[in-house]
Amino acid sequence: MKNFLIGTAMAALSATASQAELLDLEKDELTFGFIKLTDMAPLAVAYEQGYFLDEGLFVTLEAQANWKVLLDGVIDGQLDGAHMLAGQPLAATIGFGTEAHIITPFSMDLNGNGITVSNEIWEMMKPNIPTMDDGRPQHPISAEALAPVVEQYAAEGKPFNMGMVFPVSTHNYELRYWLAAGGLEPGYYSPENVSGQIGADVFLSVTPPPQMPATLEAGTIYGYCVGEPWNQQAVFKGIGVPVITDYQLWKNNPEKVFGLNAEFAEKYPNTTLAVTKALIRAAMWLDENDNANRAQAVEILSRPEYVGADYDVIANSMTGFFEFEKGDKRDIPDFNVFFRYNATYPFYSDAIWYLTQMRRWGQIPEAKDDQWYHDVAKKVYKPAIYLEAAKLLVDEGLANEADFPWDSDGYKAATPAADIIDGIPYDGRNPNAYLESLPIGLKGSQKVVGNEVQG
Repeated sequence: MKNFLIGTAMAALSATASQAELLDLEKDELTFGFIKLTDMAPLAVAYEQGYFLDEGLFVTLEAQANWKVLLDGVIDGQLDGAHMLAGQPLAATIGFGTEAHIITPFSMDLNGNGITVSNEIWEMMKPNIPTMDDGRPQHPISAEALAPVVEQYAAEGKPFNMGMVFPVSTHNYELRYWLAAGGLEPGYYSPENVSGQIGADVFLSVTPPPQMPATLEAGTIYGYCVGEPWNQQAVFKGIGVPVITDYQLWKNNPEKVFGLNAEFAEKYPNTTLAVTKALIRAAMWLDENDNANRAQAVEILSRPEYVGADYDVIANSMTGFFEFEKGDKRDIPDFNVFFRYNATYPFYSDAIWYLTQMRRWGQIPEAKDDQWYHDVAKKVYKPAIYLEAAKLLVDEGLANEADFPWDSDGYKAATPAADIIDGIPYDGRNPNAYLESLPIGLKGSQKVVGNEVQG
């Protein structure tokens, strides 16, 4: 049986070799990790569509129990690479948590997350939310609608608990951003207290993504921020209501990355290029022809070896719309973006946004000058590898030259105020000026000492 599988794989490889020009691979048998979320799609598609094989790569994909296990696997070499939270390579490289030099040559997607609250909290929020002419809630919904609920819980001596997936996850920073934009303190970190709950109005804690709905249903948390399909799962189960998507919070915000140990990329440069080529092709396939392949992608992701949620639950966000309350489906065609808008290019400015949020909430305890942010971003994000892979695809006739930002300096144009819920623009070229513009959070030389912000 094993020989049959190898023979089949080799036949498939030879059949596609005429399209992709094979690099001289230093390593061709690889194991990649992922968490059961729809934004792992580029990995599943690269495998199922044969793009890894086209590059001469024999890849095994393995679901991981949680983000820490996944990161440890990449650091110790059990995994050759992984679907990662964008904050993980940055945090590891600067030594917040586990210290290691992790890089990314490929950003996996834009958007894809939501914030969900329990049915009880939703009913308490609704009187504070403006409605449209048809009676439905007006979106985006500000955390100002949640503030009176949090105040009521505090008056009753009850902590208001919410879940996010990891301390350096986009979900942690997006939930904090939403709360702070509505005037709520989401809490600070210090070197002595890494709970992230110092001075908090809302107490955030870690829950692995697939466990979010059950934890909400049990009443342990009153809401959460997570990627799909775990917001839509709450709607399908009738236990919660998503109040905002991250597309509504910050239009086309960066999400996951593909992470590699820097040592791996240095030791196996051609293999790294080949992997990046396959992932770019997968991302292109996911977005091509106005998302024409999304139904097929949903079928792939619904399989137990990938996300393992029901087809209809995954399709609810992957195919161009998003359901809030049951029956309240709204068109959000860019809820999941995998290739358009240069989604796969690892922009330094994306990395810098994550670093500013780490500083904002005390995970970076001391002030840093602007150059520090730029230097860390360039140490972790590797657009040169990405563009080299893209050029090879263009030369092979497998990608269009016009689809890549060849002349980029690695920084996006500033995100305008209109695209962010609090109306505060973001420019990655000026990280400290950006931090100064945010009304809640550390800025300048401020630091957390004991249970208070000083400076």
